[in-house]
Amino acid sequence: MAVVLMCRRLPRLSRVPAFSTTAKHKAERGSSKKEKEKRDKPGAAKTRTESRATIQLLKPQDYRVLYNPAAYARGRAGSQQHVDRDSSQALGDTFTGPGTVGAPQAFPTASSQALSPVRNALPEPSTPLEQIILAKEEAEKEKWEVHNSKEDPRVFQKGRPEYRSLSCDSAEPAQTLPAEEGDSILQSVAGCEGSPGTLTDYFLKLSRLPAERRAALPSDPRFSALCHRAVTAIGLFSTPDLIQLLKACVPLAVPASHPLLSACEAEFCRRAWDMGLEQLLLVADCWRCLERSVPSYLGILFSYANLHWRDLTLPQFVQLLYIVGEGRRAPADLAQKVESTILKHLDAFTLEELGAICLGLFKSLSGISDHVMRRIADRVSLQMEDMSTYALVNVLKMLRYTRMDHLPLMRELGKVIPARIPATNIQGIMHITLTYSSLHFFDEDVLAAVATSLPSKVSYCRSKDAAKFLWSFGCLDYEPPNEEFYSSLIKQLHAKLHEFHKFPEHLLTALLGLAFVKRFPEELIDFALKEEFVQKTRGSKYELNKDLFTLGKSVEIECPTYRGSQLPPQLCQEFTEMVSSFAEREIYIRPEIVEATSLLESMLGGPEFVKNHMILPHTRSCDLEVRLAPDGHPIPFNFKDPVAAKKLKDMGVSLTDDLMSQLLQGRAHSQSPPEVGNEARIPGQERGDAAGTPHLGGALPAGATSQAEPAPGRWQPREVRLALQVSNRNHFCYGSRRLLGLHCLKRRQLRLLGYTVVEIPFWEWFPLLKRTRSEKLSYLHYKVFCPALLTRAG
Repeated sequence: MAVVLMCRRLPRLSRVPAFSTTAKHKAERGSSKKEKEKRDKPGAAKTRTESRATIQLLKPQDYRVLYNPAAYARGRAGSQQHVDRDSSQALGDTFTGPGTVGAPQAFPTASSQALSPVRNALPEPSTPLEQIILAKEEAEKEKWEVHNSKEDPRVFQKGRPEYRSLSCDSAEPAQTLPAEEGDSILQSVAGCEGSPGTLTDYFLKLSRLPAERRAALPSDPRFSALCHRAVTAIGLFSTPDLIQLLKACVPLAVPASHPLLSACEAEFCRRAWDMGLEQLLLVADCWRCLERSVPSYLGILFSYANLHWRDLTLPQFVQLLYIVGEGRRAPADLAQKVESTILKHLDAFTLEELGAICLGLFKSLSGISDHVMRRIADRVSLQMEDMSTYALVNVLKMLRYTRMDHLPLMRELGKVIPARIPATNIQGIMHITLTYSSLHFFDEDVLAAVATSLPSKVSYCRSKDAAKFLWSFGCLDYEPPNEEFYSSLIKQLHAKLHEFHKFPEHLLTALLGLAFVKRFPEELIDFALKEEFVQKTRGSKYELNKDLFTLGKSVEIECPTYRGSQLPPQLCQEFTEMVSSFAEREIYIRPEIVEATSLLESMLGGPEFVKNHMILPHTRSCDLEVRLAPDGHPIPFNFKDPVAAKKLKDMGVSLTDDLMSQLLQGRAHSQSPPEVGNEARIPGQERGDAAGTPHLGGALPAGATSQAEPAPGRWQPREVRLALQVSNRNHFCYGSRRLLGLHCLKRRQLRLLGYTVVEIPFWEWFPLLKRTRSEKLSYLHYKVFCPALLTRAG
């Protein structure tokens, strides 16, 4: 195998300058003694050794990276039980994850030959021996990444002898026949009619030929004649002979569309109700091994199982769920029976069987109650060290799908999984990482282990894998200790650019994850915002409009030097109306937001002093906007609100900028200290002096009209604009005060636009909702009129 050095120019990458102390804090945190101690833990130390650069090995031109969730290695030696092989709650108010419909997806693997995989290069080995050693290391690494999607999910079948009668063993036959005997069989086909038993025997013997001889059979006309004989006599076969015939087709690799298989399927559908459950499951397993879609047969199998549910043994139940998953369909009438059976046998399942059950439910998009998922997670959390990584990842898929916040399992996972990451294949690592981001669970040891191991594996990433890694790290707002993590994934996005025409959702997923952490690869963004690509997203089966909107507007705000493609204004307007309509139905009416809005209106003097809206519609969460003069007086501005507009129209005063300035300056020196009570007053919110001077929040003389709202985009001199964030738990990582990536992006962009962001965090505000009105007003008064805000603004 030739050894070559790969060198590529880094794609152009925009990095947003740091604001306030956020980036500085992250840098200090990354170099702190505490972080160093964390990285020096045994698990982390092991992962760091994996980050060394490696030699790029030239792959064959037609090399394809296969779907590979099952080369997940055991991270713990000494266990004889296991083999070494092994799609968010909203990210805000409406953010369920880019390109998702709330369910896991499976996509065909695309060729990786368009661009060579990118690796960090070491100096060329000086001796042939070093080259051989490196080539062997690379081959060993590649072995971990290669996966048989038919065989690896079937590892659970090796745990009990009962599975031998329920499944088709597609491994090489124990005793192969010489190739000459195959020729003898094929020669005899032309000379005799042959009974069904004889035909079955022919197929069984041919299935034991050497692999290279079996591969040549489909093009042999004598084999075609044998198949034709079998089709003609299909109704005469006994059921056991017909099953043996079908089993023989597996090692013979008969194409899924072959007429012989069509005849077998029709015959098995006709006989199904006269067969036993064991036979039905075995035939279904054969269809899976042959990769033939048989929805009619599976429908009969599920109906039969539903009628004979009480007769199912534990292995039959697990095998049935495996078939359900591989068929990607789950009968609705079996759901309740499945749950009760899981609970019945929960302690008797092997750990591999638990993984197979979860994978079957996940692949078939089957719902499962929180109670049952919690019971499964309870057991896994107690025995995780004895579980293969492949089975564990399958449990994590279902945990992610059910949005289960199982703290004991996640804590135990944080102890077990970092040391396994280097020996886990890329798709296994992706599913582990995606579990953490989907559940909003931040564990720095796990993320650091992933970041350290990934650059050397990045060439095995499909476009989907690269996108999910970037999304997960961005969602959790994690800056890894090695910059190679992001740079290698961005290179891989360039290498997979041809795949995004077919899977546009993956590119948007990746670019949003990068945007969360202030990375904007301009060439990729230009590609994503071109009219051609935008049209592909519009025609996708996924809801991608919001993701496109978030990306496009974020680039406008954070990349002033960007000169590439942008979203058309009319499209942005359409997206804004779509998001605003949703917000009016779902967000603005939330009790915690309604209460805060009402109290602020009462405190500031009316609805014209506060506006509940989305300052940045592309961030999909609302803000309570308040405007203050430098001396602390609130400024009315919300005259588009129907209530506020009507109130000011009835007041009859032309509320100009000059009048506002006079009112604010006139009260600045005669004002009493603000007091907070049942109706908390603010500076300038008195009842009026003896001369009847109108004040903010009080009655204005008759005949006044409203003209105070400045032109869009114009700021009053030294005006302080507050964006109050009434947050909820979904804005933060699980059990912490760490903001998720989308909300970091939102606050960053608000500050860039000149807003002062004021947090009203849920851990302070939600308890106050049960307290007195006076206490709530006092809290909001402090938030709005905190002297530090005006000091910073001045």
